[in-house]
Amino acid sequence: MGLVLIAKVYFEQSYNNFFQDNERIYRIIYLQDKGTETYEMVPGGVAIGMKDELPEVEFATRYTWIDRNAILVTSDRNRYYGKMIMGDTCLFDVFPRRILAGDVKDVLSRPMYVMISDKIAEKMGGIFSVIGKTFESQTKPGKIFTIGGVFESLPNNTHLKYDIVISMASVGNVLWEGSSINWTGNDRYFAYVKLYPGIETENLKEEVEKMRNKYLPMEELEKAGVEIDYDFVPLNKIHTGDETTKQTMWILSILAISLLFTAVMNYVLVAISLLVSRSKEMAINKCYGASEKNIYYRMLLETGVDIFISLAIATLLILFLRGAILSLLGTTLSDLFTTNSVMLLLAVCFLVFIITAIIPGYLFSRISVAVAFRKYSESKRLWKLGLLFTQFTSAAFFVALLFIVNRQYSFMINDNTGYNYDNIAYCDLSGVNEELRQKAVDELKSMPEVAEVTSCDNLLFNGAAGNNILLPNDDRELFNIADLHSVGDNYLSIMNIPVVEGRSFIEKISSSREVMVSRSFIDNIMKFTDWHDGVVGKEVFITGQGSSSVDFFKICGVYEEVRLGVIGAQDTRPTVMFYSDKPSEFLIVKYHKETSEAIIKTTDLLQNMLPDIEVVVNSYTGEIINQYRGSMNFRNSVMVAGLATLVISLMGLIGYTNDETNRRKKETAIRKVNGAKMVDIQRMFLKDINYMALPAITIGCVIAYFVANRWLERFSEKADLTVPLFAGCAFAILFIILATVGIRSYYAANENPAESIKSD
Repeated sequence: MGLVLIAKVYFEQSYNNFFQDNERIYRIIYLQDKGTETYEMVPGGVAIGMKDELPEVEFATRYTWIDRNAILVTSDRNRYYGKMIMGDTCLFDVFPRRILAGDVKDVLSRPMYVMISDKIAEKMGGIFSVIGKTFESQTKPGKIFTIGGVFESLPNNTHLKYDIVISMASVGNVLWEGSSINWTGNDRYFAYVKLYPGIETENLKEEVEKMRNKYLPMEELEKAGVEIDYDFVPLNKIHTGDETTKQTMWILSILAISLLFTAVMNYVLVAISLLVSRSKEMAINKCYGASEKNIYYRMLLETGVDIFISLAIATLLILFLRGAILSLLGTTLSDLFTTNSVMLLLAVCFLVFIITAIIPGYLFSRISVAVAFRKYSESKRLWKLGLLFTQFTSAAFFVALLFIVNRQYSFMINDNTGYNYDNIAYCDLSGVNEELRQKAVDELKSMPEVAEVTSCDNLLFNGAAGNNILLPNDDRELFNIADLHSVGDNYLSIMNIPVVEGRSFIEKISSSREVMVSRSFIDNIMKFTDWHDGVVGKEVFITGQGSSSVDFFKICGVYEEVRLGVIGAQDTRPTVMFYSDKPSEFLIVKYHKETSEAIIKTTDLLQNMLPDIEVVVNSYTGEIINQYRGSMNFRNSVMVAGLATLVISLMGLIGYTNDETNRRKKETAIRKVNGAKMVDIQRMFLKDINYMALPAITIGCVIAYFVANRWLERFSEKADLTVPLFAGCAFAILFIILATVGIRSYYAANENPAESIKSD
């Protein structure tokens, strides 16, 4: 288990290092408000400008997402799945991959041509046989793409995740024509540069500023109160530099080290416990000429055999549990156990081997030859208690951390989101025309299981794109909002979102000029206005929702704040929504009672209506839980590690108690003869353990508090870390420890004292 966690940490730290010259590749990011706000995506023209204006740039490229879950439909109606982006002709110059078929420069310069990965090509019939084949994307019906080349698939240890690359020359057929070359707004592109060797990004600031002043309308931006600048993030830091990644890897490293340390300490504890029983054996070996070197060699051999057997069993367990490992860590065995990672793990095993062989070897080599002729009574009790102390500390740490992680996970999936998603499912019908969507709505309403049906352009747990707010006769872009775009009839009531001011939309009209805003919108707009009589009835212009600054929308109502995104990835901007009488791309179905049968029936109905697309109906509740899968997997990892550590510690404790009861048999018998009761005998064994266990458990809980605090930093809302929580964990562990000792000492107290004295 410890080795698997170490392999996971190594895998995460290896992100993007397989790209040639990866140390020269940088992502371009947006800086606003003097660097207080950063954005990963920039307008399409930025990468072009970097290449044209900065001679230090060898290559520059940009790409944008088209469909993260694309369904490709070929002419023979077969479906294939992948992640689709639009990239320019320099994409493979910056991120080189082996080209297996086609001319990548030619393909990515031709409209409606694509490069696909070898994984998809193999499924379609073979690398060379797919050249010239055409397909449609389910979300882009009527758009025919031609396969022009095949590239080697990207490994999993990269933040770049794409299987299909549409040529940037296709932009007018897929996106707005000027999307790939504009300098302000439409910041949807990931832009990268590859610098010439020896170039430092710090030396580019002056040239970047000149480029910015040349291409951006600086006066207009200053008038609007907007400051824009650019910065460079090293490719190797995009993933490993992320705070969430750093915290998770830090904690997984602690878990791995704690597991290995506990196992090593337990092995040493067992070896020390055998001192009494093996003392004569070692002394007799010395009588026959064995040197300290021979004793060490014997310990090395015994430990080597134990480690070899344990590694063999571990390998079998890893192979048998590879599905569970994939579920817990989100990584396949082939990704975890590469040549480099295996070398690291062998080095760890060698270190474990040395520690577990040298300490027992040292203790056994110090046994006197005289032991062969008399009873050996040295117990090494302090060694044993010290080792148990470390094990109890680790066990307390894991158990307390498990309680905290589980508490946070329960808090997240049960927290108030501001809307109610019970008995609700959704279906993505992007790519389906409005007429068929409306027909689908009508058919769903006729199902007896269905209570209501509506639609929306954005699922609340997914977040939303941003637009800016302007006022009449004011050119300033005041602040940015998350635009939820259109919603359908009864959306607010179905999602149980309260209206706190004004009213909901006037429905059943074909052209609505109304907008609803969230409560936090009021706080933001009041910084720029004196609308003390409220925002309802006021007019605003929202970029992206009109052709000019005269296309105003009237605020008809204010709804209660809802969580956009999820805890840990929450969008805190105010939200706005508009009304449309035509169904949007996401259908929202509310059941009288959500069941798997109802969802299957809904899926079958829609699939029969829409045979040309693949219909998937998802539970809203299930998807909310799925958003926290990473936290759930982390909780499960801590649980498995904690239980293993606790079991190892109890094994050591049982061994220690057995040694103590055997060593103190005569003392126990004499005490019983002199009138000691069973409780007195048990108290004798429990006292030393209690004195040692209490501080160990306390230290473990304190460490868990600091580690948990660090982990909780990634969440915008956190469960409380209370004293009773840690006290309960400490009491539970102490109870298990004392109960284990109490049960074993009970049998010792029940032995016949005459037999003990006679055998001694």
